[in-house]
Amino acid sequence: MPRSRSKADPADPEAALEVGLRLLVRREHSGLELARKLGERGFERDAVDAALERARELDYLSDTRYADFMARHRTEHGYGEQRIRAELAHNGIGNDTVNAAIDALEIDWIDQARGQLERHFRHPPETREDEARYLRHLAGRGFPGGVAHQALAAWKGEP
Repeated sequence: MPRSRSKADPADPEAALEVGLRLLVRREHSGLELARKLGERGFERDAVDAALERARELDYLSDTRYADFMARHRTEHGYGEQRIRAELAHNGIGNDTVNAAIDALEIDWIDQARGQLERHFRHPPETREDEARYLRHLAGRGFPGGVAHQALAAWKGEP
């Protein structure tokens, strides 16, 4: 039987915190992302700010932890450094935190791109059109051109 949810007071920081914690139980969120979601649920800005502050005090909300989690998660799903950086910045993570999360990965981006090619395409390209398509795929996944070209060359067995 579904729980009935009474409408929370939009000015109540405790209600906003409760909703925020339910979201954080599912996965890590950045402060900006959680603020957006609480605002979408009708909470006033002051209540959201107070809830975020309290969540940080309790160490339930951490932009550093979020950045580390998302960087690992995105690399596990075959994304490149540019895409990860852009997503973290979009979610309000500062440059220093983004740099630390990327550096902590200790990843070889050429190997990462080659692995993405092998998983997605199965066989090296046979034509120039195939090569262009493969490179576009890597660009869309957030790999810079130089990394994409090196990964493709390595997969084809070129020096």
